[in-house]
Amino acid sequence: MGRLANLVGVFSLTVADRVAPDVPGRTLAGSSTAAALVTLSAHPGHGVGWVANVLGLTSSGATRLVERLLADGSVRHGESGDARSRSLYLTERGRLRAEEALSRRAAEIERSLDCLSDSDRATLERLLSTVVAALADDRPTALRVCRLCDRDACGEQAGRCPLEHTVPTGA
Repeated sequence: MGRLANLVGVFSLTVADRVAPDVPGRTLAGSSTAAALVTLSAHPGHGVGWVANVLGLTSSGATRLVERLLADGSVRHGESGDARSRSLYLTERGRLRAEEALSRRAAEIERSLDCLSDSDRATLERLLSTVVAALADDRPTALRVCRLCDRDACGEQAGRCPLEHTVPTGA
């Protein structure tokens, strides 16, 4: 491993550790919880199986996670006769928790970048955009990579997402 790879690994792990308690003071806090809330905020109406795929959880793990979110009042089911295919939507509580997780994530990452000048930040943004674009070649992988992504900060609506190439034409 070269020095650059090692430095990227150290930085990534440190930021991940700082962001891990993503919803302070909550018994449901955890990276899967935050990822589920943030992902369902950006992509409402999917079922438990889809959540499992995006978060890299087993079917039973995703089911337990969704059951906790339902019991907590963060998620609600959409209308459907088949419980296995019911769509999931955030409640107001869930939306607020997703925003809280993104806010904490942003604060911790910004704190990690405070040592950089504006010029260094611009250079790092350009380089990381290239690196992130290479992290996924298909939509399912991109969704997993972006499970805690702040879509507004990414520029998704402005067509500036580095993983935009994974969106199927006409989607």
